[in-house]
This record gives sequence, structure tokens and C-alpha cells, in this order.
Amino acid sequence: MANSSFLQGAMVLLVAGLINRLVGFLYQIGMMRLIGPEGVGLFNMVFPVYIMVLVLATAGIPLAIAKLVAEEVAKKNLSSACRIFKISFLLLACSSIFFTALLLVGAPFLKNHVFANPKVYNCFLCLIPGVLIVSISSAFRGFFQGLQQMGPTAVSQVIEQLVRVFTGLFFASLMLPRGIEYAAVGLSLGVVIGELTGLIIMLRIYARQKPRIVYRGSARFGLIDMLTRIFNLAIPVTLTRFVATALMSVQTVIIPQRLYVSGLSLSQATKEYGQLVGIAESLLFIPGVVTMALATALVPAMSDAMALKNMSLVRVRIADAVRIVMQVGVPAAFFFLILSDELCGALFGYPTAGGILKILALSGPFLYLQQAITGILQGIGRADVPFKNLLLSSTVSITGIYFLTALPELGIKGSAIAIGTGFIIMALLNTFGLYRLTGFSIGLRYNVIKPVLCSIGMYIVIGYIKAFLKTYGTGEGFILFISFFIGSCVYLSLMLISGGINNQDKDKFKRIFKFINL
Repeated sequence: MANSSFLQGAMVLLVAGLINRLVGFLYQIGMMRLIGPEGVGLFNMVFPVYIMVLVLATAGIPLAIAKLVAEEVAKKNLSSACRIFKISFLLLACSSIFFTALLLVGAPFLKNHVFANPKVYNCFLCLIPGVLIVSISSAFRGFFQGLQQMGPTAVSQVIEQLVRVFTGLFFASLMLPRGIEYAAVGLSLGVVIGELTGLIIMLRIYARQKPRIVYRGSARFGLIDMLTRIFNLAIPVTLTRFVATALMSVQTVIIPQRLYVSGLSLSQATKEYGQLVGIAESLLFIPGVVTMALATALVPAMSDAMALKNMSLVRVRIADAVRIVMQVGVPAAFFFLILSDELCGALFGYPTAGGILKILALSGPFLYLQQAITGILQGIGRADVPFKNLLLSSTVSITGIYFLTALPELGIKGSAIAIGTGFIIMALLNTFGLYRLTGFSIGLRYNVIKPVLCSIGMYIVIGYIKAFLKTYGTGEGFILFISFFIGSCVYLSLMLISGGINNQDKDKFKRIFKFINL
């Protein structure tokens, strides 16, 4: 039952993630059609810098809250769990105030020396208040995740996303007549308004659901002990996330510059970059909603199992997570490969981005796998492992971007090759690290070979459907719908026939869905 509880928590986050990804995907389509690749490129030039500052401001503390609270709750020490939350909250508040002030002072420097296009300055200024808002909100989310109550996080994220999308598109369309750069400012306003809404929701939920604690005697841990425990996890997590977001920020600078070297104008380079991040990557990250839900749920789930020294439960949870990732990630990659042009053309109006998506699709399963295994490693207290692996994979990725993007025959496709290579290296290193620490092997037969073979069968069927419908001049949207529906049915049927989805899987998911009477 403990393992089905973990999967139920992951399912709650998955449902919320699916809603968020659907809304966000429609948001991407709306942005692309409203302000075009250049406007999306402008917004995405500053957003990674904003995310990087958020990583520094939160300092990995929310994940430390989730892990340490889960450990204390597993040992029935709810008072210690609440003390950890309160100390962490104060740390986050002080840190976020400091970085907000630092950004306000340093914004002119970023404009003159970091941003590839000076038009993004006002867009960046509008994002700055979000640092304080998100940091405080993340403390409450980490606390509820530590209690393995995923509902508050799910509800706040969905409402936040809805507000962000509607207000962002509203302000972007309102400000578009003044120019593309002002439309990007409208998107930034939507981000901050959405985050503020999410914080208000979390505060209301906490006021209603916070545990009632009667403190007796001295604390189980002193202040120094608690700070040590928090930062022992928070520091490697912060370093990992900082490197990841720094990689995104470096990409925003290097890719347009290297495209310019390849012979494109600044405007053309911005448009190409917008197609990479606004179309190809947004499609590639859709299946990641599964892995991110698992990664979020895995940290407290692995922590309480480790706290109880229940290694059998640890191995079961690892196996479940890896199987789900591969069962979803592999067919998604094949789907992107065969329908990349139709996806980019029908949804965004830019079929030329399909070539970028095809390249990234080859690395898709590796991306999803490394996300899940990172959550596992953090949950067992080895956040240093994904950090070291990320340093190596990021070095390879940045080096590849620098050299390949400048080649006129590759251009933005060179960037996609380098980024995908980084995903593959990170996944392989994480998998090896997990094996070395726990003895868990990925299970080639059930977790790799069967999903691949069944996906190949799906790929062949979709290929025939696509060719048949095109002979009758069918539109791209109809081709996508029919291909996805029939392809999914074929894949699931082949997985059931081959044993890729077995009776044990069915039983687990029956238990998961009992709480919603399915």
C-alpha cells in the first residue's frame, strides 16, 4: 500500500501536469501565432536568466524541505518536521529579498553585457518581483510534498498556469501595437501575476490544512543541526539546478551569436532560436510531464523509505518509475520522429521547425529517464551525483553548440544535435550512478527492448496511415488526430500482447485509481 500511495501522489501531480502542459502548449501556440518566432525568441532570451536567479534564491531549500519533512514524518516526529519548515521558510525569505535587490541594481549591467538583444530589458524588469513570490510559494509546496500531500501543489500549479496564460496573452495582445518587445513585456506580466495567484492559493490552503502541533520539551534537533541537514542536501541540489539553468542562459547568448556567425542577421537568428525553444523543445518536453511528476513524488517517497531502512520498497519504487518513463518516453520519441513536420505545421504554423524536432526526438527517452533518475538520486540523499554528471554533459553540450551552430550547413540543427547529445550523456551517467549506488539495473528486456519494438510497430502503422491520408489531400490536423489515436491503440495492444504491460502493472494502476472510483 505504501508504494501505491507514492504512485497515487505521482498520479495527482501527473494529472495537474497534464492540465498545465495542455494549457501551456496552447499558450505556446497562441504566443507563436500572436507575436511570431522573433517575439518568442525575445521572451526566451531573458526567461532562463530569471530561472537561474530563482535557483540561486531558493537554493535547493524547497527540495530539502520535502525530503527532510518526509523523513521526520516517517519517524512520527511531526514537530521536528514543522520546525524544519519554519527555519527553511525564513532562509528562503531572506535569500529571495537579497536576490531581488541584486537584480534591481544589476539589471543595467545585464542589459549591456549579457542579453544578446537590448529589446529584452523591460521584459526582464517585469519578471523581477517573481523571485520573491516564487521563493515563498516553493516553501509551502515543499512542505506539503514532504507530507506526501500532492494536492495543494497540484491545485496551485493549475490555477497559476491558467492565470498566467490568460493574463499573459491578454497583455501581449494589448501591447503588441507598440512593438514586439512590448508584447514580450506583456508575457512577463502574465508570468508574475500567475505566480502571485499561486502563492495566494498556497497561503489559503496552508491556513486551512496546516498540522496542529503541541510542542513538548526540547527540540529533537538544535538549530545548527537542522541547518546542517538542510544545506547538506540544498547545496548539491542548488549546484545541479544552477548548472542546468546556467546552461539554458548560456544557450540564449551563444546560439543567436553563433547563428549570426553562420551568416544570419540578428532578426533571423532570433527567429531560428524562437523555433528551437518555442516549438521544437516545447513539443519535446510534453512527455516530460510524466517524468517531472514522478521526480517530484520520488524525492519524499524515497526519503521516507530510506529513513525506515526499507530497501525493498526503495527498489520497487525505482523499478516502477523507470518502467513508466520508458513506456511513455519511447513511443513519444517515435511519434515525434514520424509526425514532426505535421506537428510543427498544424499547431504552430512553422513546419520548418520539424527538422529540429526530429533531431531532438532521438534524445527524448534519455531526457525523460535522466529527469526521473535525478529525483531518485536526490531522494536517497545523493544529489551530488547528478550535479557531477550535469557538469560533464553540459560541457559537451556547450562545446557542441559553439562549433556546430556556426556551420552554415547545420545552423540551428547543430544546436539541436549538441543539446540532444547532452541529454544522452546525462542519462547514461545517471543510470550508471544509480546502479553503482543501489545495484539497480534498468532491465533491458522489459524497459527498453519491448517498448522499442512495440514503438517500431506503431511507427510502421502510422507511416501507412500518413501516406494513405496524404494521397487524398487530407489536412495536417486530421492526420495528427487519426495517427495519434490509432498509433496509441496499436502501441498499447502490442505492449499487452508482448507482456510489456503485465498483470503486476495492471494491479498497481487499479489501486492507484481506486481513490477516484475508476
